[in-house]
Amino acid sequence: MIAVETAQTTTTPAENAAATTAIIESGAIMLGAALFFVIIFRRLKLGATLGYIVAGALIGPQALGLIGDPQQLLSITDIGIALLLFIVGLELQPSRLWRLRRDIFGLGLAQVVLCGIAITAVLFAVADLSLRIALAIGLPLALSSTAQVLPMLRSDNDLNTPQGERAFSVLLFQDLSIIPLITIIAAMSAVPVDPGTPGGWMMALYTVLAIAGLIAAGHFLLNPLFRLIGRFGERELFIVAALFTVVGASAVMHLLHLSVALGAFVAGVMLAESPYRHEIESDVEPFRSILLGLFFLSVGMVLELQLIASRPLFVIGIAAAVILTKSVVIAGLARLFGNSWPRSVRLGLLLSQAGEFGFVLFAQATAARLITEEAASLFSAVVTLSMATTPFLMRLTDWLERREERGGEGMDGPELSPETNAIVVGYGRYGQTVAQMLMAKRIPVTIIDADAEQIEVSEEFGTKVYYGDGTRIDLLRTAGADTAEAILFCHDSRDLTRAQLEGVLESFPHAQVLVRVYDRRQIVEFAGIDVAFMQRELFESAVVMGRQALLKLGVPEAETDRVEHEYRQRDCERLELQRSTGDLYSGRERIFGVDRPMQDEEVPG
Repeated sequence: MIAVETAQTTTTPAENAAATTAIIESGAIMLGAALFFVIIFRRLKLGATLGYIVAGALIGPQALGLIGDPQQLLSITDIGIALLLFIVGLELQPSRLWRLRRDIFGLGLAQVVLCGIAITAVLFAVADLSLRIALAIGLPLALSSTAQVLPMLRSDNDLNTPQGERAFSVLLFQDLSIIPLITIIAAMSAVPVDPGTPGGWMMALYTVLAIAGLIAAGHFLLNPLFRLIGRFGERELFIVAALFTVVGASAVMHLLHLSVALGAFVAGVMLAESPYRHEIESDVEPFRSILLGLFFLSVGMVLELQLIASRPLFVIGIAAAVILTKSVVIAGLARLFGNSWPRSVRLGLLLSQAGEFGFVLFAQATAARLITEEAASLFSAVVTLSMATTPFLMRLTDWLERREERGGEGMDGPELSPETNAIVVGYGRYGQTVAQMLMAKRIPVTIIDADAEQIEVSEEFGTKVYYGDGTRIDLLRTAGADTAEAILFCHDSRDLTRAQLEGVLESFPHAQVLVRVYDRRQIVEFAGIDVAFMQRELFESAVVMGRQALLKLGVPEAETDRVEHEYRQRDCERLELQRSTGDLYSGRERIFGVDRPMQDEEVPG
């Protein structure tokens, strides 16, 4: 009996070999199709997301039929969504949240609620849907595409501009709203409640306890773990530890019948203040990109192409209605939050598309029997079509931005500047000193600043300063960076990011790039970037003042020289340790203190 049961449940070597061959062939087909279409769509500046979806639709069962069962792929690629939320959580540093709190919890909340209500009303009025079904579809369509908009903002170096941060804030709140939206869809579910699933109050209690437990684990376990790994300097361990953090937190949530995506998000929040945050993000990013790409590939495979082809006007009409509704609502809200009308319209167009979480929420609504699989496929096509408009709308926003910079501000942009040897970004008290020293040796300089008042004051003193954001690649190119020998970032660089700096170095490899940094934390963040020179603001002036204080307090000049030399040497050693480990606590023993003074110089006997 035992032998018979074993024979029935054990696969033969031939079956194993056939399954392995099928997996390899399917993998080769999917990756090949993805590679081909993503390259094409990138060249056309339509974004990788659409390339993945089109590739999936072509090789899926509805078209060429090269892949038979895309549902298996969907279950694997859910990890890509979890990794996306993990990276979103990494962005949630308390300091940044506090600085952007008005846009995140004000503009972001208003956008999700009002766009959700407006689109629900449109669907209820024109699509002959019940209010419950219209809500289950309208709320997902209110969300925009983080996976599409953020890479575009990064590639244009706009993410840390005021407009980019406002868009990021709205997208961040949208990502945070995924969990409540999943809960709302579950509450409207037509599926009988599973007796093994905890009730509503128990579920809420489990959620609070799980989040508290994960945060405590992050503070007492994960941060010390990453600090230990940082001392080893093994990149592979960072990757393993980062993936363990995501999968482990997601597994805990899954065991408690909670959202896996919420677990990954909390895991990111746990590490948001870690000094290793940027390294963790860079290690996880390739896995996130690949799995999220496969997710979009699987979305293309499950699209009911025949159904969409039978109702093209419906898909186009609903997509146009979504884009128009979101553009109007977001532009109006942005204006209420203090944006100018051109910037408000630009933000509305930028976030007008539906996003990738619509696919996730439609799947949830289908599982809850709120909508049919045909309806989910139809509205997934609406999401896809709306995303296809984004690159064209971005070009429209670029045109609006150039028009505003040229005419709206009434100031000359860098396109009017002559070719010069050096470009100085920022003409405050720091940039003035640097630029004047260059001009003292008759070195031609193009000066760029985004502060209109500073430009007006500078012109009163006879210095021409051009208006614009000098961290943008396109603006630097307009200013002549392709031929400039040096680019000097002299503005208040607290918001200068590693991605922006790397983008400048990649775009203008011939230019010497010199950077004013805010503090040693930012130097650690920029570790490994091959700039010509980095200088902490206020460092030299602080050393000069400390030196003068010693002299005024009666310390002999020779001993003052020795103190200055020793301090500079220790500070340099400590900074090198911090850059090599990524740990700001490295080299603490090199800091002078009341109980750690410098040894007195030995006097020969």
